[in-house]
This record gives sequence, C-alpha cells and structure tokens, in this order.
Amino acid sequence: MASDQRIQTPEQASLTKGGDPLWYKDAVIYQLHVKGFRDSTRDGYGDFNGLIEKLDYIQSLGVTALWLLPFYPSPLRDDGYDIADYRAINPRYGTMKDFRRFVKAAHDRDIRVITELVINHTSDQHAWFQAARRAPPGSQKRNYYVWSDSDEKYKGARIIFTDSEKSNWTWDPVAKQYFWHRFFYHQPDLNFDNRNVRRAVLKIMKYWLDMGVDGLRLDAVPYLIERDGTNCENLPETHQVLKEMRAEMDAHYSGRLFLAEANQWPIDVRPYFGDGDECQMAFHFPLMPRMYMALRREDATPIIDILRQTPEIPQSCQWAIFLRNHDELTLEMVSDEERDYMYREYATDPLMRINVGIRRRLAPLLGNGRRQIELMNALLFTMPGTPVVYYGDEIGMGDNVYLGDRNGVRTPMQWTGDRNAGFSEADTAALYSPIISDPPYGYQSVNVEAQDRTSTSLLAWMRRVIKLRKQYKAFGRGTFEILPLANRKILAYLRQYQNEVILVVACLSRFSQAAELNLSRFAGSQLIELFGETPFPIITEMPYLLTFAPHGFYMFRIERPNVG
Repeated sequence: MASDQRIQTPEQASLTKGGDPLWYKDAVIYQLHVKGFRDSTRDGYGDFNGLIEKLDYIQSLGVTALWLLPFYPSPLRDDGYDIADYRAINPRYGTMKDFRRFVKAAHDRDIRVITELVINHTSDQHAWFQAARRAPPGSQKRNYYVWSDSDEKYKGARIIFTDSEKSNWTWDPVAKQYFWHRFFYHQPDLNFDNRNVRRAVLKIMKYWLDMGVDGLRLDAVPYLIERDGTNCENLPETHQVLKEMRAEMDAHYSGRLFLAEANQWPIDVRPYFGDGDECQMAFHFPLMPRMYMALRREDATPIIDILRQTPEIPQSCQWAIFLRNHDELTLEMVSDEERDYMYREYATDPLMRINVGIRRRLAPLLGNGRRQIELMNALLFTMPGTPVVYYGDEIGMGDNVYLGDRNGVRTPMQWTGDRNAGFSEADTAALYSPIISDPPYGYQSVNVEAQDRTSTSLLAWMRRVIKLRKQYKAFGRGTFEILPLANRKILAYLRQYQNEVILVVACLSRFSQAAELNLSRFAGSQLIELFGETPFPIITEMPYLLTFAPHGFYMFRIERPNVG
C-alpha cells in the first residue's frame, strides 16, 4: 500500500485533494488551549468534546486553521510543554478517540489542525528520562539526554528563564551527573547527537501526521544541539536535523506544515527555511514589540526598520505574525533601552513583567482602547505573513497578573455572562484557573454571547476583517512595499499579487493626522475602500491627500475605473 494512502484519512483527503500545497500562506490561524476553551465533563478543565461543541463558533469567526497548545500527559509544570508521553492525550482533555473526532469535525468545516511537536526537551517524568537516569553512563539510554560531570560545560549559552533558573545544568541524584536544560530545571533537553533520539522523534512526528494533523509547530528549535565554544543556538547541525525531518514528512505526507518557533533576529531565523527544505513557516518575533513601540511613540520607524532588516525567504515559505500569544510579550529581540521603554509604557506594575517580557493580553496592553485594538489587528491582517489570533483576543478578554508564571493570559474563554462565563458547569472552585471577573474585562460584560448580539462589537468587527483578509491573496502572497511619507506618524504600504493591488495606510497617532502619498504611478486608477466598497477620488499625478481620525486606517483596492 502506498504511504500516502496509508496516512490519508477521508477528512484529510477532502482538504488536500486538489488543494493548494501553499494553503498556509492564505491561512488565518486561531491559537487556543484545549483546557481553556470549553469544559464538557464538569471537572473544571476544557476538553476535546467541549472544543468540538465550539467549532461552529470558530468557523463563524472565519479562521482556517487551529493551533492547539500541548494536550499530552504532563505534570503541567510548564503548561503542558513538559511532556511525559508523546503518544497519548492528557486524560483531563479526553481520549484518543475524542481527538480523532475533533480532527474529523474540524476538517469537515474546512479547518486545519496544527499541534505542538516539542522536541527540544521532555518532562523529567518522561519514561525516557527515568530510564536514562538509571542507565549506566555512556549507554544509549543514558545518552537520550545531555549529561556532564561538571556544570561548567557550554558556558557560552545564555539562560532563557532568568527569573527562575540560575544555571542550564541541574544535578540528578539518581544519575549522579548534571543534566542540561535550556528551559526549566524539570525539562531535560534531548540529545540530538544520538541517532536513536532522532529516530524516536521521527516516529512521533509520523504518529500525529497519521492522525490527520495538518501542521506541527516545532517548539524551541534553535536549541537542539550543543557545542563547546558556542552559544548553543542556531548551530549548523540543527539544520541537518530539520532537513532530515522535512524530507521524511515530504516523502510520505502531502500538504503538511512545519512551523518553527525561533525567537531570534530575522537574519538568524532565515536559515530555518533552508532552501525551502526545512520549515515552511517561522514566527517573526521581533516585529511584535516594535508594533507596540511604534503605536506608543506615534512613529512608524520601528516597524519600518525591522521589516527592512527582514531578509527575503524562499517562495514557498511564509512568516507567521501575531500580536499576542500564550507566553509573555517577549522583549529579547530589542535593545536594553527599548526594553526599558516598553516596560515603562506597557508594564508599569512589576507584576506585569516576567523573564524578559510582559505577561499581558492584547486589550489590557492597549488600555482597552477600541481604536488601538482595531488598528493593531488591521496591521496584523495586512502585513507580510500569516496572522495568528490568540483565543479571547477577538472579544477583548483581559488578564490576571496575580496568577503565577504566564497563567494570567491563559484563563478560561468567556462565552456568556452566566456562571463560570459559560466555560464550565463545575464548581467555581474546581476550575483550573479563576475566571476574569473584575471590570472592565469581567466575563459579565466581555463575552461571546453579548458581542454576538451587538453589530458594532469587537467580535463583529473581527469577523469582518478576517473575511476581508480572505478575499485578497495579496495579503498572504503579495509583495510588500513601504511608501515613503513626510509624516512619520503615518505608515503606508502596498501589497501586490497578480492583478491585485492593495494600499494600506494607518495612523499611529492619538491625534488627527493628514498625509500626502505619491501614487502617481497609478494615475487614472481609483481607490476603493475595502470595508465599505466606497470609491475615493481618482488618482492623479499630484500628491494624494488623506486625512485620518486618531488611530484611523484605510485599506484600499487600486483599480482602473470602468470604461465606456
């Protein structure tokens, strides 16, 4: 039997048959926690059956792919990224049968599924680590992980979680050696110099692709390999591992995706695309803080600078861009001065800060300002890359800075103004996390049901902008050109793909502004505003004047007027 026949489930085939292998370029991705979305069993934790109940809502939002955070058995000391078993479902979230039902239900709605492949490290509760610590030094089982008799090795590697970890080495009293970890001390790093580890990871990859999963987010890929005398990041051997994995995926599975998580400068992330033979997508981390910086400074320069520093990538590849996610708003890829500025502007309370970042959701970051929220999302949906929306941000959910770690941005989805926000029928004390209840973000007013009833709600606007994004391939596939302006408070750029020409102009100021654009190359054409299909005056050789309300923006289609 051919391998593609072996793995192609009927619902997968419905998506890939005659489908576009570059589907991820036009995608709108919605990121969620299974545990945080909907509880169907009244135990206080969301589950796959609850998620299935809410797929119609996700479909109504207009998104085309779901990115699920880890749902595997885990001690949950790092929100599931500390995996204890790669081939099972955390019992709190359901069963493997429930997962298969979910994948089929999502595919029936033309929604693709992206899951996590956390290959840099495991939990210290994983059977591999328990076997390794008891195996003799130098044995294959021991060498599933990285060990040393001293904690002085690899001194050039930085510590990532500076708030909680003092070293990348932890002493194991059973093994009587130190084990290496780039993240928390309970997450030992796998040893990718061990061929057996690479084989095991390939088997796990195939296991989930066989389930019909459409994409795999590769967590923390810059840290797979360690070498003395280096910073143990972005090493050439890492790319050999990724090429091997991609080749195996391409040989047996059609239309599937690797999404790299590499919190690095764009020039350092570029190699993770390879020659189109490593990851099809990678996150553009440095763009995110500069969008907030530009908004608060009322100056487009930070956005323009980072986009100009972003190298060309292979034609088949794509950046993933986002405003917020499940982690802190990372400030690793900014200067010390810029980091201090961001802390002053967006995290005045020290409780809002963690590691080298800010643990807040989108709406609180922007002071719950509707204009600012719309502006930032307008930029997200029109800049080069595939947008990722974090669950709850489409209704303006708040956060809880009093919860530990980054859990303040991982609270239950707010469905209704009823008990437990409609998330669960469990006792309130049994919920995995407190519901956001205090104004102005309390579930009594900020919830899906209330916004469904209001045509001017943020949810209604998000549905419109997502629908608009999907109408034009220029946003996902088009070229990107920044237009020079004398007024730095205005950001203007063109997106072009085949016959589509889109102009986006955004005001970053809290005050009204005006700007003159040089559109003479389009003289004789007309601007059509996309939200209302409203025609604007014909473009001439003269500068084109636009005026803006505070934090206002335009999206235009440039087209020739009808003749005759």
